[in-house]
Amino acid sequence: MAAALVAPIAWTAPAAARETYPFRDPRLSAEARVDDLLGRLTLDEKVSLLHQYQPAIPRLGIGRFKTGTEALHGVAWSTDIHNNGAVVTAKGTVFPQSVGLGATWDPELLKKVGSAVGDEARGYNSENPDLWGLQLWAPVVNLLRDPRWGRNEEGYSEDPLLTGLLATAYGHGIEGDDPDHLKAAPVLKHYMANNNEIRRDQTSSSLRPRVRKEYDEVPFKIPLSRDAATGIMTSYNLVNGRPATVTPDAGGLLRSWSDRPLFNVTDAGAPNNVVNSQKYYPDLPTGDAAILKAGVDSFTTDDTNSSITVNAVKEALSRGLLAESDLDRAVGHILSLRVRLGEFDPGGGPYGKITKDVVDSPAHRALARKTAAEQMVLLKNQGGTLPLSSGKVAVVGPLSNTLYTDWYSGALPYKVTPLDGIRKRAGSVASSEGVDRIALKDIGSGKYIAGGTGSGAILKTGPASASDPTTQFDVFDWGQGIVTLRSAANGKTVGRYNFGDTFANDQDQPNGWFVQQMFKLEKQDNGEYLLRYAGYEKAYDWADPSKTYVKTQDDGTLALTTKDGASRYSKDVVSSGVDSAVKAATGADSAVVVVGSMPFINGREDHDRTTMALAEGQSELIKAVRKANPNTVVVVENSYPTTLNWEQQNVPGILWTSHAGAETGNALASVLFGDESPSGKLPQTWYRSESDLPDILDYDIIKSDRTYQYFKGKPLYPFGYGLSYTTFRYGKPRLSSHSVGRDGTVTVTVPVTNTGKKAGDEVVQLYTHQRDSRVKQPVEKLRAFDKVHVEPGRTVPAQLRFRASDLAIWDVTRNKWTVEKSKQDLLIGSSSTDIRRHATLNVRGERIPDRDLSKTTRAADFDDQNGIQLVDESKTKGDAVAGAAGSWLKFADADLGRSTGTITAKAAGTSAATVQVRLDGPNGPVAGTLNVPPTGDKYTYKEITARLGNARGDHDVYLVFTGETRLSTFSLTR
Repeated sequence: MAAALVAPIAWTAPAAARETYPFRDPRLSAEARVDDLLGRLTLDEKVSLLHQYQPAIPRLGIGRFKTGTEALHGVAWSTDIHNNGAVVTAKGTVFPQSVGLGATWDPELLKKVGSAVGDEARGYNSENPDLWGLQLWAPVVNLLRDPRWGRNEEGYSEDPLLTGLLATAYGHGIEGDDPDHLKAAPVLKHYMANNNEIRRDQTSSSLRPRVRKEYDEVPFKIPLSRDAATGIMTSYNLVNGRPATVTPDAGGLLRSWSDRPLFNVTDAGAPNNVVNSQKYYPDLPTGDAAILKAGVDSFTTDDTNSSITVNAVKEALSRGLLAESDLDRAVGHILSLRVRLGEFDPGGGPYGKITKDVVDSPAHRALARKTAAEQMVLLKNQGGTLPLSSGKVAVVGPLSNTLYTDWYSGALPYKVTPLDGIRKRAGSVASSEGVDRIALKDIGSGKYIAGGTGSGAILKTGPASASDPTTQFDVFDWGQGIVTLRSAANGKTVGRYNFGDTFANDQDQPNGWFVQQMFKLEKQDNGEYLLRYAGYEKAYDWADPSKTYVKTQDDGTLALTTKDGASRYSKDVVSSGVDSAVKAATGADSAVVVVGSMPFINGREDHDRTTMALAEGQSELIKAVRKANPNTVVVVENSYPTTLNWEQQNVPGILWTSHAGAETGNALASVLFGDESPSGKLPQTWYRSESDLPDILDYDIIKSDRTYQYFKGKPLYPFGYGLSYTTFRYGKPRLSSHSVGRDGTVTVTVPVTNTGKKAGDEVVQLYTHQRDSRVKQPVEKLRAFDKVHVEPGRTVPAQLRFRASDLAIWDVTRNKWTVEKSKQDLLIGSSSTDIRRHATLNVRGERIPDRDLSKTTRAADFDDQNGIQLVDESKTKGDAVAGAAGSWLKFADADLGRSTGTITAKAAGTSAATVQVRLDGPNGPVAGTLNVPPTGDKYTYKEITARLGNARGDHDVYLVFTGETRLSTFSLTR
């Protein structure tokens, strides 16, 4: 069967014919080979290559090519061209989740991980190139701006520098070291400002220029400018009112950052969104034409059915919306990547000999174990609770004897659970998952719900006794009332069966895009229970949203019904999870409580978190175990910051890990028992409460004081935080220069001494704070870091290097990067708040001159605003602002000269409105009023002029809206 699958792509033209084509000559430049092949393609063949599933071109001996294999932390999954895009999951090396990789702060390690992923991608590709493509959709470089983001597990950090450097390392590893060829092709996701799942294809991320330039663009620019990525995937959201799928950056700004051609792709289904949910274009030919003209080269849409895209593009050509030159540009980018991958080289190029033998190799297992250990972060260690001794250890908790994978994870080829790992090291172990085992009896019939043994069966009532194992289910609490039920009869999780009305105990773990395994046990006033199905897809067309409760049918099977029709059940507690865990912990030398998240439930793609707290049942378990055993360590295994306020105050030891793959248990044991000193550092801020955060849709990190850069509160654990089993003393920093010009570089050398008794790794972090500036500056901002290994009693120099240009801000008065003349505090420490050493740097930059508003000024280049949304000036390019009654824009430090006579502005809107010009405050003196008439359309701008009075000298100028209108540009004429 495998041979049959591969056969179609393996066919090529006769060797003699192939050798005559210059595009197959590796001695030629990539550009020459692309030009030759592009010139041989017909118009229909060019169009066919624009879809994710590129068909074979037999007359040229060219096989099929499929874009997109998921590979965030190992080769994860791909889609089967022979089975209508069915998902096929890889079973290879699974490294820690990306947020865990971020916690390593170790670019050198990330390059090794990326190299292993590239090897395994090649290995799978050698077996079935139709299924396993070599364009890898990874890494995700979206910044972890808001820890409630459902996809928090996919990113590296809230900091753009850390994210960019780790992505660069991972990308270089994937690509390999050959200067002309790629082992595999990393694609950066998702451009850009994509950090919410709520209405993700309809919400617009409002990005003021400074936030865009200084924050959101940075993690894309770093890897692209260092040749560590081969393209970007556009995001689902809109940015300043324009769908990211048609961002003009794809054909302009992004390509300016790279010395090589980029092959850019849409996210899955996004081309249809611009017509459907976003209603940005009237039809698909218009939308597809706009996507190509914007600089996006490939359409990921309609699964394997490429005909929809092909027909739309052909229609766009016939209407004159596209020219063949537009296709040539996109197809040239596609072919450039295929040439670099060695597809047209003899033997597949330098990486063509990699086989499936590399998958899950001993070397990759060892690397996975090392990485899993290095990403663990020690959050608290009171009184030397850790490392543990090898006495009797109680290992309890709902994640103690399992490992979970996430949506972008491969399947685990084997599992070493926390319990497995600790058993290898402890003298003796007592264990309990700490979950209740229950039986549910139908009140009406007196019979218990039962599942099958073995691979499972449809649930139905039958046994009259709760002592039958088929009637017993372990209840795992994931918070906010959501639980999963695992059958005691076969260890399988209960879920809906094939999207139908019945249920079965047949799943290894909660899984799938539409998670089917979620329930709520709703206690009624009389002590009886309703069983409510709480799967994610309940509001979709095939599920009646009113039918979310369970009833027992006449034949004993279960079915969905309304609340009024639900059956009543009694809940028999066969055994108490808390009692079992307390029994295990009592008398043990130490207790390890493993809690955390289920990646398919607590927050994931398409579902943001609404709380940062642990599940209520998990919190109660921790409290009970801590009461029973004062030497309690909590291991939090999840994908995001958690509000561990009680635990931080009351539990002596706390350790965090992401869902870290098959080697989790071995890595955890090596850290808990002190074989390795923990060295992970938090890649994002852990807050004390959701109240510390603004709305998840607020993207202005400057105004809303987001991330460690601007946050003024006291976090639970700060950015860059992480403890060690040893201690480090920082010596006096030595600067290469205490004064630097705008083009200079500064190297700071810091001696780091291990003052403890164990070897350890320390991440030395350098932050800057600019004392004076024209604009609001970060409280601090990461500029460099160095991870150093130090033996006990030894001193190692940490090298911290940055350029003066790294200190630049985006000057909105002149639309350029500007290094201001300033004093910079250099803050060197073990975290963003644990600053050990200080130094001062004099930066010989420039003073930003006063604003000259007599020049045409973009309204989007404001200094401050209230109630303003950034919007699309037109459908192809440019930003404007949209205001409503009471909203305002501030333009600070304007030099109005001796007198300013008029204001001229370009405005658009469908209703009449006014814009007042006020001085020095939104309620300051009125200098003039623009009367904006209806222009008929939000993209139709009209130039409007008004007289100004008493506008002279230096002022902050405010534009105050008294109605809904859009403003593009304005100028004040002296």
